[in-house]
Amino acid sequence: MTSAAPLARRAVAEAAGTAVLVAVVVGSGIQATALTSDVGLQLLANCLATVFGLAVLIALLGPVSGAHFNPAVSLAAWWHGRRDGTGPDLREVGVYSLAQTAGAIAGAVLADAMFAKPLVSWSTHHRSAGHLWLAEAVATAGLVLLIFGLGRTGRERFAPLAVAGWIGAAYWFTSSTSFANPAVTVGRMFSDTFAGIAPASAPGFIVAQLVGAAVGLALVTVVFGRRDGHRAATAAAPGEQELASSRH
Repeated sequence: MTSAAPLARRAVAEAAGTAVLVAVVVGSGIQATALTSDVGLQLLANCLATVFGLAVLIALLGPVSGAHFNPAVSLAAWWHGRRDGTGPDLREVGVYSLAQTAGAIAGAVLADAMFAKPLVSWSTHHRSAGHLWLAEAVATAGLVLLIFGLGRTGRERFAPLAVAGWIGAAYWFTSSTSFANPAVTVGRMFSDTFAGIAPASAPGFIVAQLVGAAVGLALVTVVFGRRDGHRAATAAAPGEQELASSRH
């Protein structure tokens, strides 16, 4: 698959990838609660399925769209590459974000359908508290630092394992279990199951994730320095070079 894919094809890849990711998260949560009443085992099963699924999706769709699956990452990619053209433009960010959000909703509905649940059932799992918002900011900041740090150091090939590994770790060391993704947060509102989040709780999570993304970008600059024009083309974050080449 060429890296210079048209925007429509990249949007489909983002929608499909996010849909499968949310189906994995929600579906594994439903399966886990059906198999055991041990909350620790439920979280472990949910975590492992998410880690494996995310790694596969990034490896498969990264060459097509950059495998963002996350509006916060797409927005960060625009900000990170806005001066040298290595990231998406704002129109592409908008298209990506809509595709990701629609895909996330579809993925939650698909997971519910596979387990004979109501196709749309608003989650009643309330997750509104300051420590949860802090956890989301930390998880998202770490994710952004990791993605763009890999790009700065020329190690994009490790993105599937590294990103999946970070999300897996953050499942356990954050109190929020690391949503770290506005689109996934919206999708998980549509399933009143283990992985759901109540609609009233979603805005706080999304704001915290966007704050975390901004902190992550600041950390990229502090840790790796500002990019100069000579290095920018060869040190783009995973997906940025594909997005840049698709516009030329």
